Amino acid sequence: MTRAPAVVAASHGTSSADGRAAVAALVDAVRRAVPRVMVEDAFVDVQQPDVASVLDRLGDRHAAVVLPLLLSPGYHVHVDLVREVAQAGGAPLLGAALGPDDRLVEVLAERLAEAGLRGDDRVVLAAAGSSDMRAVDDCRIVGRRLAGRLGRPVAVGFLSAARPGLRDAIARTRATHPVSRVVVSSYLLAPGYFHDLAIAAGGDATTAPVLRADAAPPASLVALVLDRYAEALAVSRAA
Repeated sequence: MTRAPAVVAASHGTSSADGRAAVAALVDAVRRAVPRVMVEDAFVDVQQPDVASVLDRLGDRHAAVVLPLLLSPGYHVHVDLVREVAQAGGAPLLGAALGPDDRLVEVLAERLAEAGLRGDDRVVLAAAGSSDMRAVDDCRIVGRRLAGRLGRPVAVGFLSAARPGLRDAIARTRATHPVSRVVVSSYLLAPGYFHDLAIAAGGDATTAPVLRADAAPPASLVALVLDRYAEALAVSRAA
């Protein structure tokens, strides 16, 4: 029987112990969900092994799908991972980033509820930001979908590269609605440097990121990763 292609779960990488634990829990949950599929950890920055090393180890012996555990398809997807897949042996496939997707929007809504969102609160979505406008546009799509899900406006602010910056988005929202709390919805995968920046940006409250270190990963997120795997295989078969 032909072995199913391996999953190379490529997350950003972080120096945060909580962030590492949260992402590892997601990868472990994916591993448990597909026990007959090899699931390998890999990172695009900060941590090891990097994606190129994992693909080199798999080589021609095992087909693979690189799945970006990234919320938006910015530079890391369109440049770093494209290059590493192109240079690897065994012709690995590259899957899509996780977002935008309504399952992520549902998790964001859950995190806002956990943070005690009130009826008169104003929401600002905090995204990492990118120099790639495709990623920026996708974050704005998530902001619009979250607004539809909540039935209230959602501003979007970025922590790097894109505008408006999160601090500016919070300040504008507060200036327009001075009697309302401003709640920051953390559109970040896991705890770490960027989430710390979101907390420090000046909101009255900040939600947990999509993955929490103190809770199991959402089942919907595990399903989303597996859907990205299936989609990559389907595209390959249709080519």
